[in-house]
Amino acid sequence: MKKIVIHEEYCMGCRLCEIHCLVEHSKSKEIIKAYKGEYPKALPRLLVEEKGYISFALQCRHCEDAPCLDACMTGAMHRDPKTGAVICDEDKCVGCWMCIMVCPFGVIARNTQGKKVASKCDLCGGEKTPVCVKYCPNGAIVLEEI
Repeated sequence: MKKIVIHEEYCMGCRLCEIHCLVEHSKSKEIIKAYKGEYPKALPRLLVEEKGYISFALQCRHCEDAPCLDACMTGAMHRDPKTGAVICDEDKCVGCWMCIMVCPFGVIARNTQGKKVASKCDLCGGEKTPVCVKYCPNGAIVLEEI
Protein backbone atom coordinates (compact mmCIF):
# COMPACT_ATOMS: atom_id res chain seq x y z
CA MET A 1 0.00 0.00 0.00
CA LYS A 2 1.18 3.51 -0.77
CA LYS A 3 1.22 5.99 2.09
CA ILE A 4 1.93 9.67 2.39
CA VAL A 5 5.13 10.35 4.32
CA ILE A 6 6.06 13.76 5.70
CA HIS A 7 9.68 14.88 5.85
CA GLU A 8 9.51 17.83 8.26
CA GLU A 9 13.15 18.70 7.63
CA TYR A 10 12.14 19.83 4.11
CA CYS A 11 8.85 21.55 5.02
CA MET A 12 9.03 25.34 4.88
CA GLY A 13 5.48 25.97 6.10
CA CYS A 14 4.23 27.45 2.81
CA ARG A 15 0.83 25.73 3.24
CA LEU A 16 0.48 25.02 -0.48
CA CYS A 17 -0.59 21.50 0.48
CA GLU A 18 -3.52 22.92 2.47
CA ILE A 19 -4.53 25.25 -0.36
CA HIS A 20 -4.42 22.57 -3.07
CA CYS A 21 -6.23 20.10 -0.81
CA LEU A 22 -9.06 22.58 -0.16
CA VAL A 23 -9.37 23.32 -3.89
CA GLU A 24 -9.32 19.60 -4.78
CA HIS A 25 -12.21 18.92 -2.38
CA SER A 26 -14.24 21.98 -3.41
CA LYS A 27 -17.19 21.86 -5.79
CA SER A 28 -15.73 24.23 -8.37
CA LYS A 29 -12.07 23.04 -8.29
CA GLU A 30 -11.13 26.72 -8.79
CA ILE A 31 -9.06 28.50 -6.13
CA ILE A 32 -10.95 31.82 -5.94
CA LYS A 33 -14.40 30.22 -5.97
CA ALA A 34 -13.29 27.62 -3.42
CA TYR A 35 -12.17 30.31 -0.96
CA LYS A 36 -14.72 33.06 -1.64
CA GLY A 37 -17.81 31.78 -3.37
CA GLU A 38 -18.75 28.32 -2.16
CA TYR A 39 -21.02 27.34 0.69
CA PRO A 40 -20.47 25.13 2.47
CA LYS A 41 -16.76 25.91 2.16
CA ALA A 42 -14.58 22.85 1.61
CA LEU A 43 -12.10 21.94 4.32
CA PRO A 44 -8.50 20.97 3.67
CA ARG A 45 -7.98 17.35 4.68
CA LEU A 46 -4.60 18.11 6.22
CA LEU A 47 -3.25 20.76 8.53
CA VAL A 48 0.20 22.31 8.67
CA GLU A 49 1.52 22.58 12.22
CA GLU A 50 4.30 24.99 13.11
CA LYS A 51 6.45 25.33 16.19
CA GLY A 52 9.43 27.61 16.00
CA TYR A 53 11.48 26.71 12.95
CA ILE A 54 9.81 23.34 12.43
CA SER A 55 6.68 22.88 10.35
CA PHE A 56 5.02 19.77 8.99
CA ALA A 57 1.74 18.58 7.54
CA LEU A 58 -0.60 16.42 9.62
CA GLN A 59 -3.01 14.10 7.88
CA CYS A 60 -4.56 10.67 8.18
CA ARG A 61 -2.02 7.85 8.40
CA HIS A 62 -4.54 5.29 7.05
CA CYS A 63 -3.52 3.00 9.91
CA GLU A 64 -3.35 -0.73 9.37
CA ASP A 65 -5.24 -1.27 12.63
CA ALA A 66 -7.32 1.93 12.44
CA PRO A 67 -9.22 2.68 15.68
CA CYS A 68 -11.65 4.91 13.78
CA LEU A 69 -12.95 1.88 11.85
CA ASP A 70 -13.91 0.09 15.06
CA ALA A 71 -15.37 3.23 16.65
CA CYS A 72 -17.66 4.13 13.75
CA MET A 73 -21.14 2.91 14.58
CA THR A 74 -22.64 3.48 11.13
CA GLY A 75 -19.88 2.04 8.98
CA ALA A 76 -19.17 5.44 7.43
CA MET A 77 -15.48 4.90 8.15
CA HIS A 78 -14.35 2.05 5.95
CA ARG A 79 -11.27 0.80 4.17
CA ASP A 80 -11.18 1.18 0.40
CA PRO A 81 -10.54 -2.32 -0.97
CA LYS A 82 -8.50 -1.03 -3.94
CA THR A 83 -6.20 1.50 -2.26
CA GLY A 84 -6.30 0.34 1.36
CA ALA A 85 -7.06 3.92 2.44
CA VAL A 86 -9.41 4.62 5.35
CA ILE A 87 -12.30 6.64 3.88
CA CYS A 88 -15.29 8.40 5.42
CA ASP A 89 -18.58 8.05 3.54
CA GLU A 90 -20.14 11.42 4.37
CA ASP A 91 -23.62 10.18 3.41
CA LYS A 92 -23.48 7.53 6.16
CA CYS A 93 -21.76 9.71 8.79
CA VAL A 94 -24.07 10.89 11.59
CA GLY A 95 -21.59 13.25 13.24
CA CYS A 96 -21.12 11.31 16.49
CA TRP A 97 -17.38 12.21 16.44
CA MET A 98 -16.30 8.84 17.89
CA CYS A 99 -13.66 8.61 15.15
CA ILE A 100 -12.25 11.96 16.25
CA MET A 101 -12.06 10.83 19.88
CA VAL A 102 -10.17 7.61 19.12
CA CYS A 103 -7.77 8.84 16.43
CA PRO A 104 -4.29 8.67 17.99
CA PHE A 105 -2.97 11.36 15.62
CA GLY A 106 -5.82 13.88 15.91
CA VAL A 107 -6.18 14.20 12.16
CA ILE A 108 -9.93 13.72 11.71
CA ALA A 109 -11.74 17.06 11.70
CA ARG A 110 -15.32 18.10 12.34
CA ASN A 111 -16.89 19.59 9.26
CA THR A 112 -19.55 21.78 10.85
CA GLN A 113 -20.53 23.60 7.67
CA GLY A 114 -23.52 22.07 5.96
CA LYS A 115 -24.08 18.48 7.08
CA LYS A 116 -22.06 17.92 10.27
CA VAL A 117 -19.73 15.07 9.33
CA ALA A 118 -16.20 13.84 9.88
CA SER A 119 -13.62 15.07 7.40
CA LYS A 120 -10.27 13.39 6.75
CA CYS A 121 -7.67 12.66 4.11
CA ASP A 122 -9.00 10.40 1.38
CA LEU A 123 -5.80 10.32 -0.70
CA CYS A 124 -7.64 12.51 -3.22
CA GLY A 125 -10.18 9.86 -4.10
CA GLY A 126 -7.75 7.34 -5.46
CA GLU A 127 -5.91 9.72 -7.78
CA LYS A 128 -2.51 8.43 -8.81
CA THR A 129 -0.81 11.24 -6.87
CA PRO A 130 -2.59 13.19 -4.12
CA VAL A 131 -2.46 16.96 -4.66
CA CYS A 132 -0.50 17.60 -1.45
CA VAL A 133 2.29 15.42 -2.82
CA LYS A 134 2.00 16.77 -6.35
CA TYR A 135 2.28 20.45 -5.37
CA CYS A 136 4.76 20.35 -2.47
CA PRO A 137 7.60 22.56 -3.75
CA ASN A 138 10.31 21.05 -1.51
CA GLY A 139 9.33 17.39 -1.69
CA ALA A 140 8.47 17.38 2.01
CA ILE A 141 5.32 15.35 1.30
CA VAL A 142 5.95 12.16 -0.66
CA LEU A 143 4.01 9.04 -1.59
CA GLU A 144 5.92 5.88 -0.70
CA GLU A 145 5.19 2.17 -0.92
CA ILE A 146 5.00 0.86 2.66
